[in-house]
Amino acid sequence: MRFHQYGDPDVLRYEDVELPVPGAGEVRIRVAATSFNGVDGNIRAGFMQGPIPVTLPHTPGLDVAGTVDALGEGVAGVAVGDEVIGFLPMTGTGASAEYVIAPAGILAPAPKGLPLADAAALPLVGLTAWQALFDHGGLKAGQRVLVNGAGGAVGGYAVQLAKLSGAHVVATASPRSLARVRAAGADEVVDHTAADVLTAVTEPVDLVLNLAPVDPAVLAALVGLVRPGGVLVNTTVWMPAPSDEGRGVRGVDLFVRSDAEQLAHLATLVGSGELRVEVAQRVPLAELPAVHANAAGLSGKVVVVVSTES
Repeated sequence: MRFHQYGDPDVLRYEDVELPVPGAGEVRIRVAATSFNGVDGNIRAGFMQGPIPVTLPHTPGLDVAGTVDALGEGVAGVAVGDEVIGFLPMTGTGASAEYVIAPAGILAPAPKGLPLADAAALPLVGLTAWQALFDHGGLKAGQRVLVNGAGGAVGGYAVQLAKLSGAHVVATASPRSLARVRAAGADEVVDHTAADVLTAVTEPVDLVLNLAPVDPAVLAALVGLVRPGGVLVNTTVWMPAPSDEGRGVRGVDLFVRSDAEQLAHLATLVGSGELRVEVAQRVPLAELPAVHANAAGLSGKVVVVVSTES
């Protein structure tokens, strides 16, 4: 599935292409599934040509779960037949295809005890949550974290990972997500449609993780909930993260990066049952245009299934 020009979801075409061949340091993966991420729609629409320039025609799909099918020159540590997951290079060819080429160094073993296709729901959003909390937020046991917009896929992992680290988690969500956020382990849940988070959070937090497309004034006000020396990490990168230098509160704009070691750790947590992968929908690759068209109404993670073979 690829598009030859930027535009609405109907630019996506389901077509035959030549079987790709891995180069040095690369592997070919027989794709079990990819997933839909909001950035996929923004790339397709042409909104990301500056930060994420892609070559047309372009195949979307940043997440991949599948089986290694062929090795390029110099590849070590990965073997044909290995089940793997990865967060593919954002400017490269994606995994909405039967086969995809990936740098061997970005891949991690697929989680044990989870259908291989479902593992495509983990890489990008799991890495976003991990890097926000620990790489940028420095979250530690005993600290308090506010996850603003916890009802989405990143939020679900952020709540779980923060609880696993021993933090006290305050989370905001809409009514349709409240039960899911509580099940993920949040200590306090605020319905943002019924209460103002700025008054509902009565104790300072060490870290605010903002995942919601809030008004810039609201984002700026969230800094006031952070204790001196704390951090606000923002994933809505079209709004710069605010800070408060007078109180030593840092503002960080998060740009997620591929990290095989972190992804392998997340997969281990999934395999041990400590981290849950939630899939809201599973759709066949041929229906990807409809997923793009309905993106605004999606709730939870959509896995795009390419092959049922493991």
